[in-house]
Amino acid sequence: MRLIAENLGGERGGETVFSNIGFALDQGEALIITGPNGSGKSTLLRIVAGLLPVARGKVLIEGGGEAFPTVASASHYLGHLNAMKTALSVEENLGFWRAFQGEPGLGVDEALETVALAGLGHLPFGYLSTGQRRRVSIAKLLVSRRPVWLLDEPTAGLDKASEERFAGLMRGHLEDGGIVVAATHLPLGLEGARELQMRVAG
Repeated sequence: MRLIAENLGGERGGETVFSNIGFALDQGEALIITGPNGSGKSTLLRIVAGLLPVARGKVLIEGGGEAFPTVASASHYLGHLNAMKTALSVEENLGFWRAFQGEPGLGVDEALETVALAGLGHLPFGYLSTGQRRRVSIAKLLVSRRPVWLLDEPTAGLDKASEERFAGLMRGHLEDGGIVVAATHLPLGLEGARELQMRVAG
């Protein structure tokens, strides 16, 4: 499987944010996107995820087969928001995403144990701390199988132990043949990852 971006251009509010961005990632490869605020890191990830339209160029997946014919079908997207309903329990939120996204991965309880939240599944998501909420959103990556992880500041709100645990999960995903694209201001503990440095347009 291969994730390819060719001559990508992105816009925000009708203004060009970036242009001529390209990369190709094979299974087991990671790309770290860096750059100052306003350089288009989040916009690039949302375009790759299919959440924003492509202004120019194209994004495609090769070798995804029938299971993953498009980039959107092959991708987990973890953005600034956690995509959880605050009134639902942690288990209900993760159970919804597991059913909705298909290709089941870990069970809900096992995923929560993996992110060190065992025993908290019955709590409403809204009761959790900022760091716990982020860890639940990381568990969302584990309950259904998607080969491409698109991560926007994934360690925001995490303590050091949780950062290290998540680094291990990303390394495991890569070792299993996954692909990681992450926008971040902080080191993610992925040795050998390629880097794409964005710059503010203008």
